[in-house]
Amino acid sequence: MLKKNARPVNSPKKLKRIIFLLGPTAIGKSAAAILLAEKINAEIISCDSMQVYRKMDILTSKVAARERKKVRHHLLGIIDPGREYNVAQYRQAALSLCDKLFKKGKIPLFTGGTGLYYSVIVDGLFPAVPEDKLLRAKLEKQLSAKGNDYLYRRLAKVDPPAAKKIHPHDSRRIIRALEVYLTAGEPISALQKSRVGLGKEFQIKIFGLNTDRQALYNIIDQRVEKMFTAGVINEVKRLRKQKLSRTASRAIGVPEIAGFLAGKYPLDEAKRLIQRNSRHYAKRQLTWFRKDKRIKWINIKEKDNPAEIAKRIYKQL
Repeated sequence: MLKKNARPVNSPKKLKRIIFLLGPTAIGKSAAAILLAEKINAEIISCDSMQVYRKMDILTSKVAARERKKVRHHLLGIIDPGREYNVAQYRQAALSLCDKLFKKGKIPLFTGGTGLYYSVIVDGLFPAVPEDKLLRAKLEKQLSAKGNDYLYRRLAKVDPPAAKKIHPHDSRRIIRALEVYLTAGEPISALQKSRVGLGKEFQIKIFGLNTDRQALYNIIDQRVEKMFTAGVINEVKRLRKQKLSRTASRAIGVPEIAGFLAGKYPLDEAKRLIQRNSRHYAKRQLTWFRKDKRIKWINIKEKDNPAEIAKRIYKQL
């Protein structure tokens, strides 16, 4: 297992490499990552909090099986959607995989758009603060009764640095930050400063994909259309036959299609909601990643294909 405080070798050139390819949903990370992995003898580790779930292939736009035959992928479809999966579990699994890949002479290539998953690999975890289910239930009740703004204002009073980093509509992270403060008696932002990252042990290269905002939104809308053609409604029907974990139940597409199936609105409205919520998610992803000055951005133009994108990244390694 990777040691937190391992002594680095003298020359940076001798450090083992870990590469990240990040960016908003639907921008084309997976296709570019496969071509890049082939160039550099890498295997891909998913950095996506929803793709860890089984039975959610269309909803989460998992890489097709034929593409996975070209380059091995890890941490895709490893958890039943009825179970919770947290960042600590993800970090442990991902770092263990890095060890195995290094022994095989492979480079770990993390690909995805979940900022928190990326952060716990690069920057580490802060000291564990156990979940308080009763406190969390109380905070969630306040969320339902008074809305995001109320909890966000509470967080801003007790932990301004955390509130500055968390989007006002990200209720899950707001609740967790308040839970940590009320449980540990210390702001989550202060605890995060004690995290131990991998920068001294490994040569970390981080790339982000971005494009014109309207172009990205058009790509997202097209992807949603393809999801419906591929049978996403039936996938959601099958998923809803079991009790989903809180995380899986919030995957974009699940609540929107559930509303259609319950007769609350027509199919076109379900599709519109998924497109809108996916665009909002992409905006939040970009807001998160733009704060990280370590990311080297690759701006994609309409004419750029995955091979061209992979080539541009390869030149910067």
